[in-house]
Amino acid sequence: MPHQQLADLTQPQRDRLAFVELRLRFIGEMRRQDLVARFGIQSAAASRDLALYKDLAPGNIDYDGKGKFYVLGSSFQQIFDFPPERVLSWLTQGFGDGEPMHIKAWVASESPSRLTHPDLTILASVTRAIHYECPLGIEYHSISSGRTAREIVPFALIDNGLRWHVRAFDRKSQEFRDFVLTRIKRPVVRKGQPVESHEMSGQDIQWTRIVELELVPHPDQPRPEITEMDYGMQGGALHMKLRAATAGYILRKWSVDCSPDHRLRGPEYRLWLKDHLAIYGVRNAVLAPGYRSPDQQRLEAEMD
Repeated sequence: MPHQQLADLTQPQRDRLAFVELRLRFIGEMRRQDLVARFGIQSAAASRDLALYKDLAPGNIDYDGKGKFYVLGSSFQQIFDFPPERVLSWLTQGFGDGEPMHIKAWVASESPSRLTHPDLTILASVTRAIHYECPLGIEYHSISSGRTAREIVPFALIDNGLRWHVRAFDRKSQEFRDFVLTRIKRPVVRKGQPVESHEMSGQDIQWTRIVELELVPHPDQPRPEITEMDYGMQGGALHMKLRAATAGYILRKWSVDCSPDHRLRGPEYRLWLKDHLAIYGVRNAVLAPGYRSPDQQRLEAEMD
């Protein structure tokens, strides 16, 4: 059994094999040089690790003789049980790729857990499509449309603080959108199929646009100096540069009052967006607490 054989290996060996599995499952391919660069080992040692992994899980890895690299096998079965948090940390921040083990913490701590985690089989298909820059066929479940068949061209993962999305061009609507990972079913990676230039991330205006925001202590909250300390403000303000595609998520996550007259009340609103026009034209600005576009404000004024 693979797990019994793994137990006989050294910790450094298990860490390298765990890295091999992550690369194959979530990226779809790897080379000996990836192991050499990650762990500082010789090429011969990397070859032995790859051969050992193939012995442990023959269906997980194949060799592409034409491209001279290793690819995901057709009958993958995981031998390392990575929790979703570790996988997402590795994908987005580049750490946590060693053998998943339960290790005693150095100090007592507690952090809130997410309500849901993406299915790793779904996530793996999404990340491989991102790596290969190819279309992904999916069954998607939305609140407004229910279940629909779609073909998307994904290019990035987005964490909105509560759940994970994939940013992609949607061929059904012919526009760039965010898709919630937990609502994706039956993904099919269409490796090798062409992608048009207008479907690439460089054409996504909301992704390429950078908005500059100035956040200040909420004018109607006491002790602004404490807020400055909590958020590491310089000169009484916190300056941020965000992609337009993520701005609404972050402003909501931080409970930033984005109303022009700082009208929101409640202890959660410690921050105020000094210039609400900074997010004018941001598509997901509707998520920002208290935000009303100039057009909405004009209509509201006419109705009064």
